[in-house]
Amino acid sequence: MFANVPPATRALVLINVVVFLAEQFVGDPLLELFALWPPGSLFQPWQVVSYAFLHAGWTHLLFNMFALWMFGSVLERYWGSRPYLVYFFACVIAGAAVQMTVQVLEHSAYPTLGASGGIFGLLLAFAINFPRQRIMLLFPPIPLPAWFFVPAYGLVELFLGVTGSQSSVAHFAHLGGMLGGAVVMLYWHARRARG
Repeated sequence: MFANVPPATRALVLINVVVFLAEQFVGDPLLELFALWPPGSLFQPWQVVSYAFLHAGWTHLLFNMFALWMFGSVLERYWGSRPYLVYFFACVIAGAAVQMTVQVLEHSAYPTLGASGGIFGLLLAFAINFPRQRIMLLFPPIPLPAWFFVPAYGLVELFLGVTGSQSSVAHFAHLGGMLGGAVVMLYWHARRARG
């Protein structure tokens, strides 16, 4: 089954798994170098990308890789590998930018890690390109059309972020990934319209 996953998505999943295994052996030094830290003593420019390959436990990794496989495979086949990777990393970087902005405003000193900024960008692209496709929730198992599920999920993330609920989750990185995805797709649409 994994052999049928398109090459860029397969590579992203494998890199995430390998880096997660490295986290188990190396621990804090890896997080200090590659997690996304707020601007200050531990921040380095590469962290706006590298944070997306670190995860806080098996559950975090499995949910993100499942979503990457599920939505990324479809979008990579639809767009091709190169545009797909450009889009994914634009979402990752936008997620980092929004998360860091919020951290500066909140005077937060905690790092951010996980591929969720890119994943939320993929969710948005999936809903725009395949709006009638149904997405099955895990809890409760109710199928919802993508055009409804993704904006509703975005609103929940906004509510949780603004209210400070689930403070250990980088809600604004998720929203930033969606924002970055929207900007990229608007740019692509404008470029196609110009001819």
